[in-house]
Amino acid sequence: MANRGPSYGLSREVQEKIEQKYDPELESRLEDWIVAQCGGNVEKPQPGKQNFQNWLMDGTILCRLINSLYPRGKEPIKKISETQMAFKQMEKISQFLQAAEAYGVITTDIFQTVDLWEGKDMAAVQRTLMALGSVAITKDDGQYRGNREWFHRKSQGNRREFSEEQLRQGQNLIGLQMGSNRGASQSGMTGYGMHRQIM
Repeated sequence: MANRGPSYGLSREVQEKIEQKYDPELESRLEDWIVAQCGGNVEKPQPGKQNFQNWLMDGTILCRLINSLYPRGKEPIKKISETQMAFKQMEKISQFLQAAEAYGVITTDIFQTVDLWEGKDMAAVQRTLMALGSVAITKDDGQYRGNREWFHRKSQGNRREFSEEQLRQGQNLIGLQMGSNRGASQSGMTGYGMHRQIM
């Protein structure tokens, strides 16, 4: 972790607002999903934001999580190194983020490596994991393990095909967004400044 002193003023207010977005209930649900998804010897950490950060910070669990969403032999992260060197751990987090984006998580839902590594924005880490779970549920390819109620399905495209005839008919209609002139008249209206001329 970076050796930073306490923040003051506006920096402190911003950090407090970021920390308020963190959801302890969501933390528990995400831990349950990660343990169910990864299986094996992954143990759930003690409750608390700091414990959640420490659990994910070396990147090993995140790499195992993203690999578990792929069929055997098609994992995006081939070798997960078990090292305590800081730059290697940050590299694993970065590999997870790239694999999550390739899996279908949109860029705006992905946290920055420092958000997890330095604990700057753990709520962003939660949002990324929620988005990953939602994409996994939506893909419905048999790789998701866990309670399906934990995540929402992402909406799918609903393309419609119209014939040339239907498109021509649509050009003749005035949509309600454009308004209507029904009932509009100028009766009872006086011109601008008419009351001045009478005096």
